[in-house]
Order: sequence, then C-alpha cells, then structure tokens
Amino acid sequence: MIEVIDLYKEFKGVPVLKGVSTTFEKGVTSMIIGQSGSGKTVFLKCLVGLHIPERGIISFDGRKHTELDITEHRLLRQEIGMVFQGGALYDSLTVEENIMFPLKMFADQSISERMDRVNFVLKRVNLENANKKFPAELSGGMQKRVSIARAIVMNPKYLFCDEPNSGLDPNTATVIDNLIKEITEEYQIITVINSHDMNSVMEIGEKIIFLKDGVKEWEGSNKEIFKTENEAIVNFVYSSNLFRKVREAYLKETK
Repeated sequence: MIEVIDLYKEFKGVPVLKGVSTTFEKGVTSMIIGQSGSGKTVFLKCLVGLHIPERGIISFDGRKHTELDITEHRLLRQEIGMVFQGGALYDSLTVEENIMFPLKMFADQSISERMDRVNFVLKRVNLENANKKFPAELSGGMQKRVSIARAIVMNPKYLFCDEPNSGLDPNTATVIDNLIKEITEEYQIITVINSHDMNSVMEIGEKIIFLKDGVKEWEGSNKEIFKTENEAIVNFVYSSNLFRKVREAYLKETK
C-alpha cells in the first residue's frame, strides 16, 4: 500500500498541494483527476520522487520516502515503473533496446536472461516480433504499449502513468486502458494514473481522487461518482452532455 498523509507542496511560496491524504492499494486502478492547475501533476511527481514536499508523509509499504538513504532510494526506484505522457522512448534505440534500458541500469542478469524478460513483456503487450523496429516505425498506440512494456520489465510493485491516453484515438485509448487494468490485476501492482480522459475514468477508475485547487475535494469509485452530490465533482465530470445524460439515467434506474 502507498499511504499519503497531509502532503503539502509549494513553489516560490505559492501552495500547490494543501494537505492531501489518501491511500493506494495493490491490484486497484487508481486515478487522479482535476482541472489544469489543480495539482494533480505535482501530486504524481511527489509520489514518484521528482518533487520533494515541504511536509507530509509518502509511505511505500511502510517505508517513508523522506527517511530512505541513497541505497534504499535506489532499491525503491527499482520497484517503480513509469509510463510517461509522450511515451519518452529513445528514438535512436530499437524497441528491444528501449525496453532493455532499465534492466541494464538496475538488474544483475545475464544477456540471455534480459532478452527472455524483454520478449516476455513484449508478448504481454501484444508486440511480439517488434524487437528490431524503431519508435518512428510504430503507431502512437504501439509506442504506448512499448512504454508500458518498459515500465513493467523490472516487475514493479508500483506503476505510475501520466496521461497514458494522450494523443490517442478513442479505440486505441480503450486498448491501453484495458491493458493497464489487466496488468494491474494480473500482477497485483499498485497503479496510479494521472488522467483528464473521462472515458478512462468511467471505464477503469476503481478509485478516483479528485483534486481542486490543491485540495482533495472528492474520493470514490467510478460507480460512486454517479451518486455523489458533491457539486465540484459533478460540474467537472458532467460538463459533457453525454456524461450528464448517463448520470441522469443511472439515478433514474436506481430510484
């Protein structure tokens, strides 16, 4: 479990996160949502250690992030997988070399063991035989699948995804959503996704954290979100007429 207690982060004296507390469980697809400037990106970066909060606790299965020494930080980093918004693949490296990169940095394995692991994760994301292709030769959806393969190649306990559906068409976005959810459940990973895609939230958001102006305004599941009376989350989620009609239909059926 990842436990977050009273997380506070500011930049040049301006508070961005104002005492956020929550937990993330293994095997659950958790999503952070909110308008631009709500603090969701800063929150995700604090979780992965890219930002250091002014106060608060981030605990990974009982290990407090701020209390770890250099060796312990390195060990924790090996347990974290990251899917970046743009994929962040190295254009000059092949698919195989991109996925191999974390193994070369952290894993004490033979070349054959690394190759076995690369081929295993490529098969898991349905990209068998793509080893020698370069990112420029792949579609946007395929690049995201390579990014996911690289993120899970170290068999992580924690998976963080920053806008994984950015720039993808709806059908491809659904494929990526389902893949992330399947991997989360299959390997019992603690998965946290920063997203603005409400289709993704409604489909795979088993736990949703809604941030507004740096405060946790609402927390619940994609089923509970239909029933909430919280005005801020209702206005944010149901600004689309389609989602508003779906909610109205749901509430009518459950009366």
